[in-house]
Amino acid sequence: MILGWLFFLACWVISLSPGAGAVASMSSGLSFGFRRGYWLALGLQLALLLQIAIVAAGLGALLIASEAAFSLLKWCGVAYLLYLGWRQWRAAANPVKLMPGSVDVSSRQLVLRGFLVNASNPKAIVFILAVLPQFIDPGQALLPQYLSLALTMVSVDLVVMAGYTGLAARVLCQLRKPRQLQLLNRVFGALFGAAALLLAAVRQSAR
Repeated sequence: MILGWLFFLACWVISLSPGAGAVASMSSGLSFGFRRGYWLALGLQLALLLQIAIVAAGLGALLIASEAAFSLLKWCGVAYLLYLGWRQWRAAANPVKLMPGSVDVSSRQLVLRGFLVNASNPKAIVFILAVLPQFIDPGQALLPQYLSLALTMVSVDLVVMAGYTGLAARVLCQLRKPRQLQLLNRVFGALFGAAALLLAAVRQSAR
């Protein structure tokens, strides 16, 4: 019971820690509003479930043991974050309320964008591989335990990403001047770049 509460608390700390997912969620909220931008959070969770499944299947250890696989995944993640940063930096300075009706990006594309942000981050798999086993009882059936942990992580992360998306959509959208909006877009573009640099600094030996 105590371990369960500790894991629940750990999930909040992990989710609230600023990272690529938080930046992507705020960027999505800023660009598309809450109701549409929140689709990106679903993609983040699908990737998280995939990473938990990889760890539960024992493939996570094999992935981080392979220098080539680790590096390939890492640099794909760096490239994708830089691409998102470049897109955000160049985004038009339009008020958020005009964006949700845009057909430029569909809900499916936002889900895919969120999935790629999380799925291309090997640091997440390393972290899950290090943390989840601490809350697993090897004397009990493993599948129900992993399902319970996954449900907890996803539920908490959905709430946190709703907060990040809503923050951008309902607070930052109060800014209406093109100069203010351009500055915001460039701040988020720079944050994507910073997230890419942090991911690039992750070393396989650091696991």
